[in-house]
Amino acid sequence: MLLAYIKKISHLSSGFHSLRLISFLLFALTFLAFLLSDLAIHSASPLYEFSLMAQGFLNPQTISFDTLLPALYATLAFAFQGVMVAAVLGFLLSLLFRYFYIRVFAAFIRSIHELFWALLFIQITGLTPLTGFIAILIPFTGIFAKVFSEILDEVDKKPELSLNPQIKTFSLFLYTRVALAWPQMKGYLLYRLECGIRSSAILGFVGLPTLGFELESYFKQGFYAEAATLLYVFFILIASLKYLVKIPMLPIYTLAAFIYLPPIADISWPLISEFFKHEIVPTSLQEGNIPAFFNWLNMLWQTQIMDGLVNTLALSQLALALTGLISLLIFPFSSKLFAGKITRTVSQSSLIIMRSSPEYLLAFIGLLILGPSMLPAILALAIHNSAVIAHLVALQSQTLCFREDASKGINLYFFETLPRLYGSFLALLFYRWEVIVRETAILGMLGIPTLGFYIDSAFEEIRFDRAILLILVTAFLNILIDNIAVLLRKQMHFKQQPLSF
Repeated sequence: MLLAYIKKISHLSSGFHSLRLISFLLFALTFLAFLLSDLAIHSASPLYEFSLMAQGFLNPQTISFDTLLPALYATLAFAFQGVMVAAVLGFLLSLLFRYFYIRVFAAFIRSIHELFWALLFIQITGLTPLTGFIAILIPFTGIFAKVFSEILDEVDKKPELSLNPQIKTFSLFLYTRVALAWPQMKGYLLYRLECGIRSSAILGFVGLPTLGFELESYFKQGFYAEAATLLYVFFILIASLKYLVKIPMLPIYTLAAFIYLPPIADISWPLISEFFKHEIVPTSLQEGNIPAFFNWLNMLWQTQIMDGLVNTLALSQLALALTGLISLLIFPFSSKLFAGKITRTVSQSSLIIMRSSPEYLLAFIGLLILGPSMLPAILALAIHNSAVIAHLVALQSQTLCFREDASKGINLYFFETLPRLYGSFLALLFYRWEVIVRETAILGMLGIPTLGFYIDSAFEEIRFDRAILLILVTAFLNILIDNIAVLLRKQMHFKQQPLSF
């Protein structure tokens, strides 16, 4: 019903009026979310805590290689293993993406965050390398399947149609469509590898031995100087990927990752059978008591699901609005239209740091400074996602052509540039919408009452039936938001997600 309503709205108007209507709806939803959100600062002395953290970041302390190197190697190993295998599986699924069940399967597995997959598989395979590998592999496979399918569908079909139809179908496909799509696929693979390293790092927050594990330990103990060193190493690693990681080297790096940290675990098949047959199935269903099952669902809806959904949507909407506002404010500093070379260099370096910082880590740091509320999560999501959008909008702004007598300075921004970029800016914002909702859910694991808070609590209380149900609710919400965003992007004639990072 909601998708039908959105589709109906999209046909009411077009062009400028459509953008104005969408902007008004965003403003209205943001105002409603503001009324429903807890944005208070609960820390007794946020400035003092911030000063301690700033002092630590200005005076980083050396860390033993015995601590740094294993965490760094594990982070890279999980990322290369998960991303590269996911790329292969995702490509195979993309070839079958025309089938409805394949699209549904890919949408489902990518809608569940890697931290939730990690929490689930910890119950089966424990804190082992296999858990880290699977946690990244599953959602990234779904992401690759969707994106590779979109890339393959949008390449020029003329070369394929102009060749002899007697050529074998696979050869025809490989040497025409895949060959034309390869530059974009290659670029997206490298971008996803960067995302995989960020995801691998935060797996440490659930106990896996990556950089996130050490960062959480140092921050909780107040060892900010040591935490700063780890973060600087992480930022340098992300910034150097484009120099260190080349496509011909990927098989070598991946093989080294599997040799260094083989994804193995001691698996007890009877325990796995027990987990799937009994522990994740509500007792009422095991007993065949359907009325009791619906009473259980109603109880969860009233005590956890409704509250988690409202908080997840409210937080993500405020983060989306703040992301858009920050993006519009900062993108001129990275554009040749408005900034000089030095300013652009500083701005682009800042954007790299902002987008390289995992939202989960930023929210964790924000909670230490501001206390437990939605504010740290909103700021964390906005910082990361605005850097992505600002970078892309700045690139688009540099392709615009103006008359010789065009305005300068602030008038150039408001009356010449922004009106031409606003449609694509909104499309980029909607592209990040599903990402923000997906990340919002897992920030509940830090104590913010989104759906992730109740999922994490269910795992801690060994109530796996509740955890699975709440994860399914999260997946459904992400799929719904993704479909709404796709409809809105199509209305603005922005079909494919951006790949230039």
